[in-house]
Parts: sequence; structure tokens; C-alpha cells
Amino acid sequence: MLYIVPTPIGNLQDITFRALEVLKKVDLILAEDTRTSVRLLNHYQIIKALSPYHQHNEYKVLHHLTDQLMQGKTMALLTDAGTPGVSDPAFLLIRECIKVGVRVECLPGATAFVPALVNSGLPMNRFCFEGFLPLKKGRQTLMKKLATEERTMVFYESPLRLVKTLEEFMVYLGGERPCCVSRELTKMYEENRRGTLSEVIEYFKGKTVKGEIVVVLGGRE
Repeated sequence: MLYIVPTPIGNLQDITFRALEVLKKVDLILAEDTRTSVRLLNHYQIIKALSPYHQHNEYKVLHHLTDQLMQGKTMALLTDAGTPGVSDPAFLLIRECIKVGVRVECLPGATAFVPALVNSGLPMNRFCFEGFLPLKKGRQTLMKKLATEERTMVFYESPLRLVKTLEEFMVYLGGERPCCVSRELTKMYEENRRGTLSEVIEYFKGKTVKGEIVVVLGGRE
């Protein structure tokens, strides 16, 4: 059995009772960064064996993990924050487990783009999640395609690239396109900055931006 366990995106209290029960009973916890996961486990006094599972080793350890699962071990997969598989490693292991007949169960829980989307004030009945934009190849092509998207769009971005990405959006989508930038969600300094793209760019220009960032853009009218 492989459990996919969402973890808090900031506030450590944002974890379900069921997630804690699963973490206590599994044989092994797979962690994107063991240092991050240890802090969460220590907070809830959970002592378990941890093994790294991230984008740099997922191909290497894939078959070793599925072999152990087929022999009867139970594992929980964690990422640093949020739901594994949503812009984080998980897909390869889940696909292989399904292929070899290992049961996979995903628990409901925290995902950063959901509160950001709700907080944005933009339409939520139809939206598309794009995650992180490609850094180079295909970036301009995707920007042009997104300019015609009518649904609300959700992106992840790093603090260092935020203003540059917003400026690119303004070039392709126009400065009047409605926008909301959310950062430090569920933490003490949570911020949701709403306005047009040009207004939000002006606000963040010259600022030192920290924390995980979600950008929500209105679709083309």
C-alpha cells in the first residue's frame, strides 16, 4: 500500500487526523526533503524511518520501492508542502504502483493553489492549473496560447522570478488583466495582492519578496 499524504503549506496545524494516523502506522516514509519532513514529524512526536524521494533520484529508486511494496511494506509519500504530485514528485511512483498492482490511496489535504484561487476573487467555476512555467524552451509559445485562455489561470512562481514573469504576462495578456499574487499562505505574514497586472507589478517592483508564491490571472473576456 502506498499512501499519498498532503502536508501543511505553512501552518503545521493544517494536517488531518487521518494523515497523522497514516504516518504513525506505515513502515517507511518517503520524503522530498528529509530535513523538512523531520520537523513536521517531530512536531507531532512521530518517529519513523525516512527515505529520500525527489526529482533527482526518483528514477533510480523507483523499482526498488515498488519491489518492497509488492513484498508487503506500507509507505507514505510526502513532499515539502502540499499534495505530492502537484508540481512535486509522485507521478512516476504512482504510475508504477498501478502498473504492478500495488494499491495507491491519496488522502485529501493542503494544496497551495486552492486557497490562492479562492482568495483571488476571480471566477472559480472554471480554471486551469499551469504550475511552474517552462524557464526557456516553449515559454513564449505557452504565453501566446495563454493569452486566449478564457478560464481563470493558476501558476506557481519563485520570489526571484515573480516580477519578470508578471511583466511577461503583461506583454502577452495586457496590463489591465486582473491578477492576484498570494504568498506565505497560512503563515503569519500571508499576503494576497489583487489588482490589474500593471498595478500588481508596480507594487512588487523594488520589494524583497519571500515565500512560496501563487499567481492567479483572470481569463480573457
